[in-house]
Formats: sequence, C-alpha cells, structure tokens
Amino acid sequence: QSKDTEERLKVIPKFCFPDSEDWVPTSELKSETFSFVLTGEDGSRWFGYCKKLLPESKGKQLPEVYCMVNRLGCFNLFSKILDEVEKRREMSPALVYPFMRSVMEAPFPAPGRNITVKSYLPGAGDGSIELCRPLDSRLEHVDFECLSKCLSVCHLIRVCASLLLERRIIFVANSLSTLSKCGHAVVATLYPFTWQHTYIPVLPASMIDIMCSPTPFLIGILPFSLPQLQDLPIEEVPIVDLCADKFLQEVSDENEILPPKFQAALIQILEERNEILSQEKIFSQDVTLNSLVSEAFVRFFVELVGHYSLNMTVTERGERIFQREPFRKSHTSRSVRHFLDLFMETQMFAGFIQDQELRKSGIKGLFEVWALQYLETIPESEP
Repeated sequence: QSKDTEERLKVIPKFCFPDSEDWVPTSELKSETFSFVLTGEDGSRWFGYCKKLLPESKGKQLPEVYCMVNRLGCFNLFSKILDEVEKRREMSPALVYPFMRSVMEAPFPAPGRNITVKSYLPGAGDGSIELCRPLDSRLEHVDFECLSKCLSVCHLIRVCASLLLERRIIFVANSLSTLSKCGHAVVATLYPFTWQHTYIPVLPASMIDIMCSPTPFLIGILPFSLPQLQDLPIEEVPIVDLCADKFLQEVSDENEILPPKFQAALIQILEERNEILSQEKIFSQDVTLNSLVSEAFVRFFVELVGHYSLNMTVTERGERIFQREPFRKSHTSRSVRHFLDLFMETQMFAGFIQDQELRKSGIKGLFEVWALQYLETIPESEP
C-alpha cells in the first residue's frame, strides 16, 4: 500500500464518527445514512457510505457505524445496501457478514444495469435484492429532494454562484444525512464542470482547523462545531444553515455573480418545479425532481458556454486549442462577459476546457448533446 492510501485508511474512523464528541449513551436513536469523500494527493477520490444505528439491546449504549468505501460514487445504490445491513443487524449481527460478502463478490453494475445479490434472510427466502445504477452519471450521487426542502431557490442560487467562483462555503445541519445529501446535490448542479477542491460533506470536529485553509472548500459541520468557528479566520466565508434556510454569514454579493437574465430563467424553472412535474405526469412523461433540477442547470450552462466548440482551433498536428478571448467576447451581453471574466479563471473551467481539448469523438453526455443542438439555433455571427 502507498503512504497516501495508508493515511486515508487511518482517517476513515474519524469520518465514520464525526459527531463522537457530542455522544452520550442512549436507548433511542434514529438510524442515519450519510457519506464522506476522501481526496488523495493525486486528486483521486474515495467515497465512504455509512449507516449509523443503535444495536438492539437493553439499556443505554453508544451507536455503531457500518461503512463501505468505493472509488465510484453512487449514493442511492449504497444506501439501499446499507438499509439491508440495518434490517439484518436488527435480527442478528451474524446475518450482516454473509450479506456483505455477497455484495463484495458481486460485480459492480454498469451504468443503466441491474445486478441481483442473494443472501439468506429468515422469513424472506433467499433475501435477494436488486441493485440498480443510473444510466446517466449526473444523477448517480444525487438527491435533490433533500436540498430543495432545506434551501429556498434564491438561497440555492446564491450557493451555486459562490461555488462557480470557487469560494469557500460551510454548510451547517443537525443531521449527518442532510449534510451528505445536500453537499452531493449542490456539487452535482455544477455539471458539466467538476468541483476540483476540498469537499468534506461532514467534517469531524477534531479536524476543524482545515477551515483555516485559504484554498476553496465545501465543508459540512454539525451545530456543536459552530462555536469553534469564532476563532478561525473565516470572515469572508458564507455559512449556510440548512435546517433554518438562512445564511449565518455571507459575502453579500452572491446575488450579483450570475448574469441577471440567465439567473432569472433558472430561478423560474426551479420555482415552478412542482407545477412542471405535475404537468409532465399528465402527459405520462417519466420526469423526476432529480432530472428536472439537473436539466435546468444544464440548460443554464449550455446558454452560457455551449458555444465553446466554436472557439476550438485545430493545429497542423491535430491538436485542439481553445481560444479564450474570442470565446469571452463572443457574448454580446456585458453581464455575461463580466461573469466569464471571473469564471474562466477557475480550476473547474480550466479542467473542463482541458477535457474538451483532449476529447476524442465518442460518448457524449447531456451537456454535449444539448450544446450541439444549441449551436444549430444561433446565427453564425453570434455564440
């Protein structure tokens, strides 16, 4: 094992028990499913999925956590596995390990495919469960329902705008699962761009000093860690209370980051999401909240940067080179050009362009498909 791998393995228990400093023995505890992300020195990520529960026993005791670590992020799939772990744990700890062995031996499903895991469960025959992986990777690690319940549309837009400029952001919630789901969901709104920086859905209290970092981060904390923030240099860091839907601390320019016209169109779709979903069901369209929210942001980015391919030139050696200044100037809107001035300096934009420069013809995601359609609708003199 490499030193980096060893270091990541050592900190896993801290992320499994991020709230251990606030524990007291109890006889009642609602189980929680949450996750964490470990980033290596090379930028690779491990996803940890946890189920926190109270063992079946008489009297007060401390909770226990079951954890699965994987290089692929798929929250819903692992959440289903952990629900099965809890079901078996309630019957007998001896039923957990054969089931987990069956899961580990099963092939990880390909996108859009199902696999069946068999494991004996008293009263349920062979105890088979179906595990499904979404066809579209955009929706693999996402639950927008929790995010939409916690944050109003205007607050969500402010958070996303801050992330697009790669600012530091802190989420606060009294639930591990709320921090996990909202963190993963808000990062997913950035597609086709990828958050390149520190991302810790639930920060263990013992690692609070990480917030002193001047580099961008998205970090979630539990309320008992709030007093510790007072002594840290984070005056310019937005702090968002997910349970109260309010900013405990803000920079104050979050509403002015995105181009007004594009922001208004995005807000309208998100505000009317329930009406749109109801209308789609009338026409038997298989549209979910996850796909609706995700596609609203994809459309937003298509109209902002979907013309990037018009500013790719090919050298004599066949290399694709992005022309930055023509790309920025091609928008007639001053507010869009101002946003692009800032956004084009971020690592997520640089990473996106690098991927496009190196891209060979092949599978296209939703953004690429819609960007091509968008190019067909605009005059040649415009982006």
